[in-house]
Amino acid sequence: MTRGTQTDEQRIESIDSATEMTKSFMLHYNFPPFSTGEAKPLRGTSRREMGHGALAERAIQPLLPGFDEFPYTIRVVSEVLESNGSSSMATVCASSLALMDAGVPIRSSCAGVAMGLIKEGDQVEVLTDILGMEDARGDMDFKVAGTRAGVTSIQMDIKIEGLTVAIMREALQRAHRGRMHILDLMEATLPNARAELSQWAPRIITIKVPVDKIGEIIGPKGKTIRAIQDETGAQINISDDGTVTIASVSGEGGERARARIAGMTETPEIGRIYEGVVKSTTTFGAFVEILPGTEGLLHISEIQEGRTDKTEDVLKKGEVVRVKLLSIDEKGKMRLSRKAVLIEEKAAAAARPQAVE
Repeated sequence: MTRGTQTDEQRIESIDSATEMTKSFMLHYNFPPFSTGEAKPLRGTSRREMGHGALAERAIQPLLPGFDEFPYTIRVVSEVLESNGSSSMATVCASSLALMDAGVPIRSSCAGVAMGLIKEGDQVEVLTDILGMEDARGDMDFKVAGTRAGVTSIQMDIKIEGLTVAIMREALQRAHRGRMHILDLMEATLPNARAELSQWAPRIITIKVPVDKIGEIIGPKGKTIRAIQDETGAQINISDDGTVTIASVSGEGGERARARIAGMTETPEIGRIYEGVVKSTTTFGAFVEILPGTEGLLHISEIQEGRTDKTEDVLKKGEVVRVKLLSIDEKGKMRLSRKAVLIEEKAAAAARPQAVE
């Protein structure tokens, strides 16, 4: 099983829709000739493989978490190495366990079983978990997949003219008993999805930004967003509604990218203390960047308590300094104070109880 980001979604063009669709869950089923003891060339994917993969995919799909809850593109590959029974139903069971083992919070375990039928005149025998010979010589191949709560996917291949309600009822009842038995064994091995993702899986952080800030994050010809990705190692995707997904194998890199984007879209708040970088110094103070691309003036009278003769005596370009945002005028110019922060820190230190020796 492999997890990816939104850029890994499968894009589908359909005659049913004028717009391009995307698919974030893919289950691929491979059935090489050696799995049944045959020797023949490996060609492209057969219609049988496509059908079996689609059947297993439909069984698992309803159990997956929503993209908002788990924003990953998921690909599961079932490699059938040996077969004398229903490899598609084995794929359902194996895919369910693989997803849970990988930490995907699916709603429930999912299992499947193939039902068969031998009918000679009025004599009828319903078979459970049919073998290859029973499938080839029998009258029905009825695959039923689902959870303890109900069926999620079925497929029938019938070789006689019709089935009675009584036969179908018996087949479904036996399929239910078989599915419960398989689920008992699966849940004894892995009762719930892993609480933690693999250390190699990309971590995805989702944040919401104002739509009018999207252009600022992307930058001219994508310059800004590429710079953030190069610096942090994260992969960033932005939707038209302002949803930003940040994927990174390194949790630190993802958090740095999140902080950069949050800073670019954050509105300065009067009275808040910021850690800013001194961008330049002048005779009347210093300009401090408190948010990415947002600078304010730290006047020389607000650098420290008492008189400051020269800005460079206290602050140097590139230095990180804690400042308080005092005001924003009508033109958007901000007035900062380092002195206010120092006074607050001194008052807080004085208020703390002193250790008694």
